Amino acid sequence: MNVKAHSSISADTIRAYEETEYRVFGDVPITLCIGVRSALLADLHRAHDVDCSVFITAVNPLGVQADDAENARHQATLADQLKKEHFKFIDGMGQHPSGEWPGEPSFLVLGVSLDDAKELGTRYRQNAIVWCGDDAVPQLILLR
Repeated sequence: MNVKAHSSISADTIRAYEETEYRVFGDVPITLCIGVRSALLADLHRAHDVDCSVFITAVNPLGVQADDAENARHQATLADQLKKEHFKFIDGMGQHPSGEWPGEPSFLVLGVSLDDAKELGTRYRQNAIVWCGDDAVPQLILLR
C-alpha cells in the first residue's frame, strides 16, 4: 500500500522530508538518512539496551514556520514531557541539504515504540516523524 497516496501532505514536502539529514548530537554524532541503515544508531541502541527510537521535533506545527520564541516553547514542552516519562533523549537537528528551510531542533528519543512515537508526533501536531526499529533503518512515518 502506498501510504503517500493517502496523505494530506504534499508530494514536494514528503520528498523534502525524505531528503533531510537528521543529525543526532551526542558523544558520537550520527546523521540519519531515510531508508539507510545506520551502524552507529544500532550501536547506540545496543549501548542503551533499546531496540527502537524516534527522531522528533515539536517546532513548526503542521509544517508552518513559527517564530523562534514559539518554537522554543513547543520544544521545551516536549523536552519536559520526555523527562517526566523518563525517556533518554539526545539533542539533534533536522536540516535539508539545500538550506532553504531553517534547521529544526529535534530529539532522538530512545526506546519509544512506533505507536507511542506516532502519538507524540500527533500531540505536537507534526506532519511526520522518523522512527527507527531494531534494524536501525530510519523510516519516515507520515501522520497526516
